[in-house]
Amino acid sequence: MLHTLTIQEARKGLDNRTFSSVELTQACLGRITERNDEINAFITVTKELALEEAKYADGQIAKGKATQLTGIPFGVKDAICVKGIRSTGGATILDNYIPPHEATVITKIRQQGAVLLGKQNCDSFGHGASNENSMYGSVKNPKNTTKVPGGSSGGSAAAVADNQCIFSIAEDTGGSIRQPAGMCGVVGMRPSYGRNSRYGCMPLASSLDTIGPITKTVEDAAIIMEIIAGKDERDATTVADPVPDYTEACQKDISGLTIGIPKEYFTLGGVDPEITEAIARYVTQLEKKGCTIKEVSLPHTKYAVAVYYIVVPSEDSANLARLDGIRYGMQAKAETVYDTYSKSRSQGFPEEVKRRIMIGTYALSAGYFDAYYKKAQKVRTCIRQDFTNAFSSVDALITPTSPFAAFGLGQKTADPLRMYLADVMVSPASLAGVPAISIPAGNTSEGLPIGLQVIGPRLGESTVLQIGNSLFTQ
Repeated sequence: MLHTLTIQEARKGLDNRTFSSVELTQACLGRITERNDEINAFITVTKELALEEAKYADGQIAKGKATQLTGIPFGVKDAICVKGIRSTGGATILDNYIPPHEATVITKIRQQGAVLLGKQNCDSFGHGASNENSMYGSVKNPKNTTKVPGGSSGGSAAAVADNQCIFSIAEDTGGSIRQPAGMCGVVGMRPSYGRNSRYGCMPLASSLDTIGPITKTVEDAAIIMEIIAGKDERDATTVADPVPDYTEACQKDISGLTIGIPKEYFTLGGVDPEITEAIARYVTQLEKKGCTIKEVSLPHTKYAVAVYYIVVPSEDSANLARLDGIRYGMQAKAETVYDTYSKSRSQGFPEEVKRRIMIGTYALSAGYFDAYYKKAQKVRTCIRQDFTNAFSSVDALITPTSPFAAFGLGQKTADPLRMYLADVMVSPASLAGVPAISIPAGNTSEGLPIGLQVIGPRLGESTVLQIGNSLFTQ
């Protein structure tokens, strides 16, 4: 059962020669072969490349040159570019796209000797909260295949939860790492905006996009964060602050910390009572561990979803203008340039992408910019200030990751507004640019995973990981 190992367990086994990287990779590939037809977590599987990289990793291990990730198999969300590997973003407009460049975070991981298994299914360009908007079919939740895995990084979360890879690298704009991690019962971390490079990530909303890990444990997330964080000259939004020792932070005692409970996250309505009860149990554990619990207020939380769904479509409509069927990707057959644009985009984008492009274009148009986009940015500043005020008196916040557990496939697709509310717990931290992690917090009576979210101050990843690991390992 090698494919069930964590990064730390795999590292120990590889270093002790208990098994080889080839054997570990074959176990993961076997699991993908066995399960992917049902779960649909991978769009592209790089079997031959993976085995080549695993053989090379075994050679490095034999020479005593192994690093933390040498020989460990992983997957990548298909909206993150890997040089020379088909990267579709979950949309057929890029069905034949082979990037000539690679995301900085992926280069860092591959330089460590990690083994690439392939590209994972996602809502097209990150548009969605259920992974039902992929043009390569819906991903299914491995805990219950009649349910969604969450989105947009549903394929990445499902692959880790189903042991098809040891870890995944995914992207989070408004909750796309944390929400599916919560619904699939794994760990997912969104770093502070600017902590990790966005270079090589297909842009959804450039002022919110982040890249982070989905793992089986909090300590594994810390390992990945130490490797991928840091300044990147190719991304001007990255910060030059030194990368802390996140693995050391995981071992620190949390006694003496003050934990805030934002009342708005429990009073907005629609939160499943079982989830409220589960979070309350973990809050009690924090008290027993010596933490002070304090109720705080984030008064602009109720506006977060509305702000998110103006800011993101607006930035998205500009970013996706580059996909026109001319320079790269799929090109529809047409007689005129206009028809080429029109047919390529019509055939290559799913309905949700078209919907958001239209909303964003409208919000940015003359006469409506001030009324919608500019006002949304002003409220976004208020949301950010709410977090700043809260963190003046607490070290971190505890909330549910989602107001409900994984819902049924097709249950919300006919009502976009109900679907958008799936982001209500995760979008505020995204708008504020602060770090957050989702950890498993038990299951509902139906056996579906519950996610608990820890939110920290900007560049406070160490505190988030410290608290998250304490709760995860209790």
